[in-house]
Amino acid sequence: MIPPGADTVIVRYGELYTKGGAVRERMEERLLAHVEALLSTRGVEYEVERRWTRPLVRTTPGAVADAAETASEAFGVVSTSAAASVPSQMDAILDSLARTARAVYDSGTFAVEARRSCEDLPFTSEDVQEEGGAAVWDAVADAFEPAVDLEDPDVTFFVECRADETFVFLEKCDGPGGLPFGSQDRLVSLFSGGIDSPVATYEAMRRGSPVVPVYVDLGDYGGPDHRARAVEAARRIAGVVPHDDGSLYRVPAGKSVAAIADELDRGRMLALRRYMFAAAERIARRVDASGIVTGESVGQKSSQTARNLRLTSAATDLPVHRPLLTVDKDEITRRARRIGTFEEAAIPAGCNRIVPPRPETNGRLERLREVEPDDLLERARADAADAEVIEL
Repeated sequence: MIPPGADTVIVRYGELYTKGGAVRERMEERLLAHVEALLSTRGVEYEVERRWTRPLVRTTPGAVADAAETASEAFGVVSTSAAASVPSQMDAILDSLARTARAVYDSGTFAVEARRSCEDLPFTSEDVQEEGGAAVWDAVADAFEPAVDLEDPDVTFFVECRADETFVFLEKCDGPGGLPFGSQDRLVSLFSGGIDSPVATYEAMRRGSPVVPVYVDLGDYGGPDHRARAVEAARRIAGVVPHDDGSLYRVPAGKSVAAIADELDRGRMLALRRYMFAAAERIARRVDASGIVTGESVGQKSSQTARNLRLTSAATDLPVHRPLLTVDKDEITRRARRIGTFEEAAIPAGCNRIVPPRPETNGRLERLREVEPDDLLERARADAADAEVIEL
């Protein structure tokens, strides 16, 4: 629901408030750059105003709903609201509340929730709530019998009073939260396009890191559907940050993967994961990334037991970031649906053909090094050096 004449979007951020001085200013600049990039890409008319308390997006009444929804996608944004802007005068506020009530309130209970950020105003937030409630009541009393419920109302009229203007709005559009994109170092992610890796990539981006997806092409053990799934999921994730030069690195691993499958039965998946980490590290050096992101979750697969995570991580000197380490599969799936990557992940890709009959759940590094190809990590780095760059 949107108030009549709404032409302003209030942008709220959370964790930025804990930062001080120049750090907060730089982060806010990055956040607003992300907001502007999203609005421009979607063709939404806008003008951004930086305010110390909350940034504002000015637009037209016809575009305000799209602007609020689009701005809410930026990393670091906690919520947005499409609001009507009026002078910070009681008469103007009450008039806006009455017009809004007549437009949207036709049954059930209501409440007026007001906050005041300027103590110099000649009224308090309690004054706005009391007089505003009366204005809403009077506006609809001829149409039906309204009722006040301050605990769980059907309709809430929100009012934010500042020194120079006041905003009336009805809803808050939730954002991803986190930190502004680009406020942390670049990372690479092992990106298969399944359910887990796109979500892990998104979560790392939500904490401020640009992330370069690295797709290890399994050759005959993956196939064109596997590749297409990964590219499409990466493209969808890249669409969230249109101001970033998104690209995916495809590592041609077919011959190496076939060799691992031929030479290993038990321990095959651990050797493959170690190959992937070594390849990702090579790409990370190439793009100046500070670490590797994976979609691994403790115990979800045989290669993801606590012991095996330690064993596979030993293939790289870079830190391995696992945003989903303790997240249940059902929750990961819900997140994939929310960010729009579940459809691609559900495409049957046939990559499970490489899984051996008896997966290793309790690997030993010494034993694995004895049975895996001697040049496994060197081969991974060589394959990564020949990686194809796919622009997203």
